[in-house]
Amino acid sequence: MLTLPTADARLESYRLTGTPLAPRAPKAALTRTAFAAAHVVSDPLRERNPWDTRPAVDWDATLAFRSQLWDQGLHLAEAMDTAQRGMGVDWPTAVELIQRTMRAARVHPMTPRVACGAGTDHKSPGDLTTPDAILAAYTDQAEAIEAAGGQLILMASRAFTAINATEDSYTYVYRRLIDGAKDPVILHWLGDMFDPALAGYWGSTDVAKTSDFVLSLIAENPAKVDGIKISLLDQAHEETFRARLPAGVRLYTGDDFNYAPLIEGDGTHYSHALLGIFAAIAPAAAQALEALAQGDSATYHRLLAPTVPLSREIFRAPTRFYKAGIAFLSWLNGHQRHFIMPAGFQSSRDITHYAQVFRLADQAGLLSRPDLAEARMQTLLALHGVEQA
Repeated sequence: MLTLPTADARLESYRLTGTPLAPRAPKAALTRTAFAAAHVVSDPLRERNPWDTRPAVDWDATLAFRSQLWDQGLHLAEAMDTAQRGMGVDWPTAVELIQRTMRAARVHPMTPRVACGAGTDHKSPGDLTTPDAILAAYTDQAEAIEAAGGQLILMASRAFTAINATEDSYTYVYRRLIDGAKDPVILHWLGDMFDPALAGYWGSTDVAKTSDFVLSLIAENPAKVDGIKISLLDQAHEETFRARLPAGVRLYTGDDFNYAPLIEGDGTHYSHALLGIFAAIAPAAAQALEALAQGDSATYHRLLAPTVPLSREIFRAPTRFYKAGIAFLSWLNGHQRHFIMPAGFQSSRDITHYAQVFRLADQAGLLSRPDLAEARMQTLLALHGVEQA
């Protein structure tokens, strides 16, 4: 029994009630491609000046977290915003992460796919004032990722919006990146709820106009586009957009609020997944996808339904702070020894949020080691002045 704070500043008793889902390998081939975007585990004993220097990474814990995702049949989206790209994790750390992850993936028995984020964050804004400069920065990272053996995710870059780029500028850069990539790429449409600096991406704030533009960009060379990840938290838009994609181009949902119906589909079209929340709910996600592959829609929804309130809490506004909830659940479930994040990012959420994540994770069966989770939650509560009876 724990005493937990509530959003209205009360304290209430809470007893764990959930039945933990046991992580396991899938028993059937999945019919949806599912990338989990994973976080980075810090090494707080080696961290120095966390706001001003490169993060110290616990590589063993970071790679072990990825391995347990692969064990469950999930693929990996590496060095993305979940890994705090540009929010505590710089490009030198990201490229080392990619290289280490690719080596681990090559020897994993599940032969997982790994798609890696290529962006422009190794350059300062002052160096990225023209389309050519943006293209060169992307190319630097793309070449490093391909050399490591990773598939490219062309991450949304703040450099475009910083220079108020036109559609012509986006076309100039993306056309060369897509056409020149070794393998088909995944495009990345990240809404400003995830990063306010991306407002107006693709050259407009008009979503309908922007959709037309992106679809035309893909249609010019669909064989070199594996798919597009859309994170706008707008189910209706995603459903309309995916129905217009060329044959063979996937829609990877990044909608952490509406993933269950989007992945199931409407009988004609469906979304695949590239989701940060899948790193936090891996047992439920993997086993739900297994049920879907077996035609068991009831089990699919039974497993995913209780994860939706959890995901909505983790990704609540300001949405960009969701990484803290991912790392918090990793700590509760014993995947890391501590709850410290690069740049001290754990401070981006308050104790009432963590208390609610704890409750909802329990109710979804996602506290795999209940005794450990309760003990660690008690430690965090004490740090915030919430004493237990």
